Amino acid sequence: MYLNDLGIVCALGDSKAEVLHAWLSGHYGKPAAIPWLGSDIPAIGVQTQLHALPQSLTHYDCRNNRMLLTALAQIESGVGRMIMRYGRDRIGLVLGTSTSGIAEGESAVQVLQTTGRMPANYHYKQQELGGAAECLATYLDIQGPAFTVSTSCSSSANALASARRLLRLGICDAVVVGGSDALCRTTLEGFTALGAVSRTACNAFSKNRDGTILGEGAALFLVSREPAVAALLGVGTSSDAYHISAPRPDGSCAYSAMQAALQDAALTPEQLDYINLHGTATRQNDAMEGRAVERLFGSETACGSNKPATGHCLGAAGAIEAGLCWLLLSDLNPEKRLPPHLWDGVSDPEIPKLGFLTLESRQPKRLQYCLSNSFSFGGNNVSLLIGQL
Repeated sequence: MYLNDLGIVCALGDSKAEVLHAWLSGHYGKPAAIPWLGSDIPAIGVQTQLHALPQSLTHYDCRNNRMLLTALAQIESGVGRMIMRYGRDRIGLVLGTSTSGIAEGESAVQVLQTTGRMPANYHYKQQELGGAAECLATYLDIQGPAFTVSTSCSSSANALASARRLLRLGICDAVVVGGSDALCRTTLEGFTALGAVSRTACNAFSKNRDGTILGEGAALFLVSREPAVAALLGVGTSSDAYHISAPRPDGSCAYSAMQAALQDAALTPEQLDYINLHGTATRQNDAMEGRAVERLFGSETACGSNKPATGHCLGAAGAIEAGLCWLLLSDLNPEKRLPPHLWDGVSDPEIPKLGFLTLESRQPKRLQYCLSNSFSFGGNNVSLLIGQL
């Protein structure tokens, strides 16, 4: 499955060039309270002006869908060409999300508690998990399969795997695929209750790490069988079957997902050039992922986590982070630079040594194959291998 184009919006920016430049430059996200949520829990929000939904789609109007429309605008001309070439019934749509428009539902309930009535501008489709796919399919007027995948933090990584199946089975000739998640109090309070949120920074793999910082954003790929600069070469999945929120401590199932992605792509660990780690800066995730990565790839493979820059974008993380890998391989990165791993540099003796990159040590000998990890609640693990053929 070729990754023909990308639209992306996150804390790093709202265009491919802006996002890549900020990431490569070592831009830190700035955690802060989100005033429009009425929460003092720090998070990393999207600052850009988002696209408005047309009047005909106002019942889908929420921040989550506005981020999707902002990302879609960057690839919409390419989608139009695919529609002209193949027909509307041959274009599919697969999205991943975990929160959808819950923030709008939270606001509506507050109005209900105060006035006894739901606000006139609220519609349940704003927060319905399937609403995002309905919204974009209606906006694009496409008639192929359109659905949403929701598997917590691996949602949009699983969406990419689903899109590949649609192409391989001959059901579609092109698919718009990705994900979006907007910040909401439900997630902020939930992660805080689990003791998984830092009040300062996402300090992934550090001895001093004390939790993640939540973020938001959207990323959409246009994918097809038509050759492009990069392709989804391998997908590996596994299930911990261990705990509702904690990962299996030995990292064995994360290891299995990464190994399966390599096997699917017919590559060896030595051929991989960069790993975009799940890297949440929580005690358990970083420990198990470090063990799994070192066991499979050793301590020299270049790797790092983007979450100090973007925040943990939950259901959108898989697509955003696959998008970041795509940007590294794209013509926008002619020098094939790699991003730094942003942390305090204090190693945890309980985590094996990994090939973390600094601003001074980011030039690879080559850059052809990247792996992106997404490990979610319930032990749903997805590794995506993106590369150039």
